[in-house]
Amino acid sequence: MKHTTSIEQDAPVKHSVQVAGSITGKKLSELLRGAEATLPSAADRIEIQLVTCDSRRVEKGALFFALHGAKADGNTFIEDAVKRGAVAIASEKPAPQKFSRGVAWIQVKDARKALAITSANFFDHPAYALQLVAVTGTNGKTTTASLVDAIVKASGARTGLFGTIAYHTPLGDHPAPNTTPESVDLQGFFAEIRDAGGKYAVLEASSHSLSMDRLWGCHFHAAVFTNLTREHMDYHKTFEDYFAAKRRLFEGTGAGAPEVAVVNTDDGYGKQLVGLAKNTVTYGLESDADITTKKFQLSFEGLNFTAHTPSGKLQAASRLVGRINVYNLLAAIGAAQALGFSNEIIEKGIQNLESVSGRFQRVDLGQAFLVIVDYAHTDDALENLIRTARELNPKGRIITLFGCGGLKDRTKRPVMGEVTGRLSDLTIVSSDNPRTEDPLKIISDIVVGLQKTAGRYLIEPDREKAIGMAMDEARAGDIVLLAGKGHENYQILADRTLEFDDREVARRALRARGFDGPHNGSGFGT
Repeated sequence: MKHTTSIEQDAPVKHSVQVAGSITGKKLSELLRGAEATLPSAADRIEIQLVTCDSRRVEKGALFFALHGAKADGNTFIEDAVKRGAVAIASEKPAPQKFSRGVAWIQVKDARKALAITSANFFDHPAYALQLVAVTGTNGKTTTASLVDAIVKASGARTGLFGTIAYHTPLGDHPAPNTTPESVDLQGFFAEIRDAGGKYAVLEASSHSLSMDRLWGCHFHAAVFTNLTREHMDYHKTFEDYFAAKRRLFEGTGAGAPEVAVVNTDDGYGKQLVGLAKNTVTYGLESDADITTKKFQLSFEGLNFTAHTPSGKLQAASRLVGRINVYNLLAAIGAAQALGFSNEIIEKGIQNLESVSGRFQRVDLGQAFLVIVDYAHTDDALENLIRTARELNPKGRIITLFGCGGLKDRTKRPVMGEVTGRLSDLTIVSSDNPRTEDPLKIISDIVVGLQKTAGRYLIEPDREKAIGMAMDEARAGDIVLLAGKGHENYQILADRTLEFDDREVARRALRARGFDGPHNGSGFGT
């Protein structure tokens, strides 16, 4: 059975989060209040026990929303939902003439907005009890959101964090099939935080989620914009459409503009967002920003700088690495100050965050060269990654291994090839979730860009063999960059999904070559 909703990134496991919790049933008429719906006459008598847009999760007493996704139409799963026990169906389409008797049909003007509104009603509007922070942009969302979450936790408050890596609430962790949860799941998670005594939630707001109204009706205390570069052109079609999706966060998502916009004005698109929210705080290195730093120290051990802010100076001492993380730290400082946290709490939270999974993550078994795993999967992120490595290690060679996802934006493939060919000493082109697309065809698209440069490159479609090849090529003082997969622990092929984690594969490759020392034993870069 396929999903009835669109997913912006593939997941190795099906979405299995059940969010009904201890919420008692509600009358259909009560749930659909404000949803621009045509109600049946029996709406005051029908009791709903579960709201879902996934037919696989339907149980007796469920209200099933039939959504149009990028890959499937939920209307084709209505009969399945009825067989599983749905007592009501919500769709933008009118009821078919031969529709099942005894099941209510609700025609809604906009199914996605109606789902978001209904979900908030079902869980008794949990977002009202929370201060919400959303981070959007092409790169830096995960790290910035993780920093804000660490700062909130440093204050002693309970919170939730939702993004590419996982969904976290005070009750536990859940896998993240989407960067931003579907609205019904998000409202359920908000309810978990509220019921556990939490007061905050931090989330990554993907362009998909904004265009699909997953955040509809959520009022954000702080909204952060990191940057905008080429990504998701397979979905948004034009760059301006992509930016328009991001802009929706700052215009308001059906609940008014954010209280504070925290905007990177070193980015040209960031400048266009100034003034949309009730208040704007700018950050950056190049511009005359509200939050900035005059100088910073870069090393393999982390970052240390003084941030100048509207609330005075604070010392940012972080184990995160590279110039790009200076921006992420400034953004997090802005969001935390918008929430009212003191500079002392902000400093403590920054220090507490040791790392972010799959973001410039070091694999060290005592080898004389550095191995870094990073999620960089856009041309801009890849360029930032390589430049960070070069800046930290100007004398050593840079070996970059990467691939591009199948059935995703083809236009970025040659651009990424050109970036690595121009900036790396050696590029190894391999696979990265090829899905049903021919891996060699994807590699061929990348090579078009590589051939525009004088850079040396090798091709090995098997990613595990390619990682071994990178280890064989590395010499003392080099940096090997394994880019694109980061925290992911799977590889999606045409007919199956395999367990595959760049970090574990790199460790196996190093052990096979005689390295098995302590994970911090090489002393590289110290």
